Amino acid sequence: MPEKTRGWGGRFRLLGLLTAAVFLGSFLVGRYAVPLGKTAGILAASLAELFTGGKYTVAPYWTAAERAVVLNIRLPRICAAALVGAGLSAAGVSYQGMFRNPMVSPDLLGASTGAGFGAALAILLSFGYFGITLAAFLGGLAAVLLAWLVSRASRLDTTLAMVLAGVMVGSLFSSGTSIIKLAADTENQLPAITYWLMGSLSSVGARDVRFAAWPILLGLVPLLLLRWRMNLLTLSEAEARSMGVDTKRLRGAVVFCATLMTAASVSISGMIGWVGLVIPHFARLIFGYDYRRLLPASALMGAAFLMLVDDLARVLTTSEIPLGVLTSFVGAPLFLYLMMTGGGERGD
Repeated sequence: MPEKTRGWGGRFRLLGLLTAAVFLGSFLVGRYAVPLGKTAGILAASLAELFTGGKYTVAPYWTAAERAVVLNIRLPRICAAALVGAGLSAAGVSYQGMFRNPMVSPDLLGASTGAGFGAALAILLSFGYFGITLAAFLGGLAAVLLAWLVSRASRLDTTLAMVLAGVMVGSLFSSGTSIIKLAADTENQLPAITYWLMGSLSSVGARDVRFAAWPILLGLVPLLLLRWRMNLLTLSEAEARSMGVDTKRLRGAVVFCATLMTAASVSISGMIGWVGLVIPHFARLIFGYDYRRLLPASALMGAAFLMLVDDLARVLTTSEIPLGVLTSFVGAPLFLYLMMTGGGERGD
């Protein structure tokens, strides 16, 4: 047993180092070149000023433009990619465990389509960027709340009722988005709505990161604390209750936390598919099915994956490729590979 525990620890250390390497390497990606030494100096000087209250400073050997690129453009974008990737992956693996279905994705209950509707409506009403972000977040929460209320009124099994209600609500909000696109100005509003729905982090700033960080962390931290109980959701209701776990409250907590993360992620990134569906499968291949390992592993792998995809989006072509397009190109073949090899069925 100790050897196996050390083995998992080694895998987590390797994954953590890989995620950190991707995070730091992402600062070197972009059309405006900032050398590694200057990037490290800018980050170190900013951390020193932050933790010492400005008492300790480093003599700058970089230009003001280089500092602005690293701190005002790349740092918020990289942090946003890590947060969104971790949030969507953690939400995906949580939904998959709760519904006992590995094909479930974070937008099952309509959070993504609700956020898309909220953003499209805000663009139609000519809101500012932060207003669009807030409207998307509230739209995602409203969609899941509506799905939950519909499922509560249904006489079907609770889990099945939530799934069906999520499909219905998602279709409803998707239709609403289509109506908004028909009414939008074809010169400015319609392209903005279309681009937002394809997903991008090109306009993310420090305020957006702060806005999304709190809901994502408020969803992720409770799930990490409850992850050992989430193993019991794979058992029958009777078995879970016999072990003293209130499955109804646990499912409610999982739905709330996963929805909070999904809505916050989509509100700043737009609709990005496949991350919450594919990454948990790869995490299972490496870390098994135990949620004590699977949940944090999925969050770390999701963060690294989306940072890498965002790096590709910035450099592959002269005009930036939407993230939703790239994640589909990368995620669909990977998921097909898993299906063909039966990777998702391997255990510990």
